[in-house]
Amino acid sequence: MGELSVTSKEGRSEATPSPIVDEAAPAANAKQDTGRRDSGPARPRSLRSPRRPRLWFEILLVAASYWVYSLVRNAVPEQRTEALRNADRIWSAEKYLGIAVEQTVNHAVNSVTWLIVSMNYYYATLHFVVTVCVLVWLFRCHSGRYAAARLALFATTGVALLGYYLYPLAPPRLMNGGHFIDTVLVHHTWGSMASGNFKNMSNQYAAMPSMHIGWSLWCGLTVLALASAPWARVLGLLYPTVTLVVIVSTANHFWLDALGGMTCLAFGYAVSYAWYGSLPHHLPRRVPLPRGRARLAGLSAGAPIRARRPAADAAAGRR
Repeated sequence: MGELSVTSKEGRSEATPSPIVDEAAPAANAKQDTGRRDSGPARPRSLRSPRRPRLWFEILLVAASYWVYSLVRNAVPEQRTEALRNADRIWSAEKYLGIAVEQTVNHAVNSVTWLIVSMNYYYATLHFVVTVCVLVWLFRCHSGRYAAARLALFATTGVALLGYYLYPLAPPRLMNGGHFIDTVLVHHTWGSMASGNFKNMSNQYAAMPSMHIGWSLWCGLTVLALASAPWARVLGLLYPTVTLVVIVSTANHFWLDALGGMTCLAFGYAVSYAWYGSLPHHLPRRVPLPRGRARLAGLSAGAPIRARRPAADAAAGRR
């Protein structure tokens, strides 16, 4: 069916491919091209389209960005007097709002040694480890969304640095007469770069906004939006929630510091949306191939191939 009978010069009857098979694909492609021309060019919705990330560039970018972040954060003058004054103001504002329960939480959790020690190590390590793991997961499994999500994280961190400079704030554990417990000093654990032997390596008065909340909420929302496994989405919800409890229990932040971190994250997503025209999880999972490469890939994968003439027929034709 669909074949034509052709009589060769030597009297043999042969079947040749139907022209329908050979012409169907070009006709369909022509129809699709016509449809694209009729619809007109798409109106650009963003300043830039996602591109396929390159591993070496991303490693250099993340390393350089963290170096700049640490340099700027720690180079901010430690305005101790102003930082302590701002801490008193924050504490007074929370009392007025009826949310000043950080001291109660701090003392209650500190009474359970294994729990507070675990929280000290949580505060010191997961802030970096989980963020890097989520970036690697995005790079490997969601390359089309990686750049937009990374931009949101970087913009969040950038505006936080501005907050550290303009609004020095002492954490609760350093307040005068606040009666907070510095859990790292009490339990002799390595739980904060601003306590114990590490206090000279970091600006102690950069508590507002809390990037422990900004980064953990970025990780949680990213996993919640993109993970397919229900348990992973549950972990995405739990991670920033547990982080909030940890930063308060260890007396490293006020509740309002956490609100500042959330505000910075909202700014970061706004920058990403303005640049790419969409939130990260609404972008394609993979970066589409360029038009020319996509067409070649389609031809190699599914385009019909014109049937060859039998060897004997080819030989007869040459004669």
